[in-house]
Amino acid sequence: MGESEVRRTVEAVWRMEAGRVVAGIAAIVRDVGQAEELAQDALVAALEQWPRDGVPANPGAWLMTVGKRRAVDALRRRQTQDRTLAELGRDLDEQVTPDFDANLDEPIEDDLLRLIFAACHPVLSPIARAALTLRLLGGLTTGEIARAFLTSESTVAQRITRAKQTLATARVPFEVPGPAERAERLDSVLEVVYLIFNEGYAATAGDDWMRPALCQEALRLARLLQGLMPDEPEVHGLAALLEIQASRTRARTGPDGAPILLNDQDRSRWDQLLIRRGLAALDRARTGQAGPYTVQAEIAACRARARTPEETDWARIATLYAELARLVPSPVVELNRAVAVAYADGPAAGLALARALADDPALAAYHLLPSVLGDLLAKLGRHDEARAEFERAASLTGNARERALLLDRAAACRS
Repeated sequence: MGESEVRRTVEAVWRMEAGRVVAGIAAIVRDVGQAEELAQDALVAALEQWPRDGVPANPGAWLMTVGKRRAVDALRRRQTQDRTLAELGRDLDEQVTPDFDANLDEPIEDDLLRLIFAACHPVLSPIARAALTLRLLGGLTTGEIARAFLTSESTVAQRITRAKQTLATARVPFEVPGPAERAERLDSVLEVVYLIFNEGYAATAGDDWMRPALCQEALRLARLLQGLMPDEPEVHGLAALLEIQASRTRARTGPDGAPILLNDQDRSRWDQLLIRRGLAALDRARTGQAGPYTVQAEIAACRARARTPEETDWARIATLYAELARLVPSPVVELNRAVAVAYADGPAAGLALARALADDPALAAYHLLPSVLGDLLAKLGRHDEARAEFERAASLTGNARERALLLDRAAACRS
């Protein structure tokens, strides 16, 4: 195996094993920042040794062993330094020496769960949680994260550094929180995965409408959470939502990358395996009280089951959006309900609901409000008003592909 091929192997293994390695080391050093540095040391060792000695039979275990041994060495050095600085005059033989080696065999599933709750701690901003999660659990480089979120590498590096410093300063424990605070913390974890997926599914800015790599990372994290927290219904609800949404990826853009709206998509290109996975996860989510992700998964399932746009059960979708608005009141949810009502009861009914949101300050710069208004006005034959709304929506979006689509729709109203 040539050096370049070995390097690609190292990078692929790292992408799969980074989260487990960092989690295993963090269980020993109890510091996420130091754990990542030691894991990076293990990666460097692999890049140096594997081209010379060959790829080990179990590369993930090799990285874990090297990383944990370096963590134990670091702790022993720290203990020695602490003793020297304190100028201990006591009888050291009477003190209990920590059994560092015992930490080498901690269950990795527990370590991963602790790492997820630490990286997604509410003390961090959502974008900092997302960047840190992709770095620690996804094994992405700062450059890859920067490209995914269309920002500079230095900005991402600063966010990650500040996030690790914040966790250290706040003394966030490396543990799964107790039952009292687990619900709040789990909400934070799910929010991060949801944020990563949404940014990949409908990019807020840039030249591409989608960033499939982000969708894949979010799916991988959702599946990981399913394995780690099988008794949490909303974990399965989120996984169901992402699986079903991801099933439409191939059909959402044309050969030139231009967006294709849902009702215009070739449904034969929807990934039936992902739909089946999503529906199976939804069945598991239904074992508990439905939360917002489970309700959204129910909405996605209604669309996935429809073989044609006309077969979509829009009345049920409108009802589900009303339930979602009760769980998480939001003008964005109400806008989506207006769209569902328009399909169920006619564009005039939907337009009335959407118009009622026009003065909501939360939607002042939200491009999808004028986009929805333009669509409903066009269906009612009010083309001049529709054109103005599409043009306003185009001026608000930061995504070049979406802007082009909206301007095309505005031009169609003019003609």
